Amino acid sequence: MPPNDHALLSASSSHRWLNCNPSARLEREFADRETTAAAEGTAAHALAEHKLKRRLKLRSERPVSPFDTDEMETCTDDYTDFVMEQVTKERRRDPDTQVFIEQRLDFSCYVPEGFGTGDCLIVSRGRIHIIDLKYGMGLLVDSEENPQMKLYALAALKQYEEQYQIKKVKLTIFQPRRENVSTWETSVAKLKKWATKELVPKAEKAFNGEGEYCPGEWCIFCKAAVKCRARAEDKLRLAQSEFKMPPLLTDAEIEDVLAKLPDIKKWADEIQEYALAKALAGKEWAGFKLVEGRSVRKYTDERAVVKAANAAGYHDIYKKTLISLTEMEKLMGKAEFSKVLGALVTKPQGKPTLVPDTDKRQAITVSNPKNEFSEI
Repeated sequence: MPPNDHALLSASSSHRWLNCNPSARLEREFADRETTAAAEGTAAHALAEHKLKRRLKLRSERPVSPFDTDEMETCTDDYTDFVMEQVTKERRRDPDTQVFIEQRLDFSCYVPEGFGTGDCLIVSRGRIHIIDLKYGMGLLVDSEENPQMKLYALAALKQYEEQYQIKKVKLTIFQPRRENVSTWETSVAKLKKWATKELVPKAEKAFNGEGEYCPGEWCIFCKAAVKCRARAEDKLRLAQSEFKMPPLLTDAEIEDVLAKLPDIKKWADEIQEYALAKALAGKEWAGFKLVEGRSVRKYTDERAVVKAANAAGYHDIYKKTLISLTEMEKLMGKAEFSKVLGALVTKPQGKPTLVPDTDKRQAITVSNPKNEFSEI
C-alpha cells in the first residue's frame, strides 16, 4: 500500500470507529474536504518537522506556506524545544537513544490494513516516548487512554520492543495553542491487553462495516455526520422530549441537556451548511430561498483613497496600534521580552464559562449573593 494512501481504519479516526464501528465504511461514501484548519495543521506539522530535523543536524529544506505566521513560528519553536528536552533527558540515561520523525507506523497485526504516521518517536533502552503535535485550537486533546496514541504505541512496539527491551510507554499530546501538554504513561502489558480484548474485535467489525451506529461526541469530525440518520434521530429525540422551557425542567434534565448542547449546535450548523451548499448547486428546498446576505463596505484601492483624501485636505487618516504580544515577544526574544516588558504584561481573568467536569481547567468558586448580604 503506498505511503500516501489513507487507511480505512486510521489511527486519527480511531476514536470514531471504535465507538461507532460501521462509521468507517460509511465515511468512504463521502468525498474528502480539506478545511482551512486542516491545511493550517498540515503546514504547522511540516514546519515543525523541518525545525526538529535541523536541531538533530539532519538535512531539511524549510517549507513555504500561506499559513506562515508569528504564532506558528512560536508554536513550532515551543514544540521543538519540548522534544529536544525529552531527547536530551533520554540520551543522558541511554546514549543509544534514537529519534524518529514523521515515522510511518504499521499496526495491521491488530487492525486490518491499519497504519499511521507518528510525529516523533523517542526510543531508548526499556522505553518509548511518542509525541504528537496538535496545532488545532478547537478540542482540548488528552493523552490518557487516547486510542490514536495507543495505536501508535502498539505499532512502535512491533518495531522496537525486542531490540530495546521496551517495558514502559509514554504518550504526549503537545497542543501549544491551547497551552496543553498532556502526558500519560502505561505499560506494554496493559496496551496489549487493550489490543486483545477491545481493539481487535471492534476493528474487525469496523473493517467489515458491521456493528451498530452509535452517535456521540466522536461524531464531530465524521464526514457522514451531516446525513447520518442515527445521529439525526438522537438529536431530534432530545429536542422533542426534553426541550421544555427551563422553569419546567428538573436540575437533572438540565444537566442532561447541557451535556448534549454542543453537539446539537454543531449538528444544526452542519445541516444548515449542507443545505446551503446544495442550494448553491441548484437544489430548491421547499419553504426556503436563497437571498443575498449582509455585506460590509470596503475600499477598492487604498493607495487611491490616500491620494484622493490628501488632495481634499484630509491628512489625519491613519491609526497606529502596538504590535501584538506574540509579535513583540518574537521581535525581542523570550528572555529580553520578559526582562523589558514582563512587569507590564498581565493576563486578565477569563469570562466564566460552563464546561463538563472532565475539562482540566481549575473550577472557580462563586460566592452566594444571599450569604454576602445576610446579617452576621
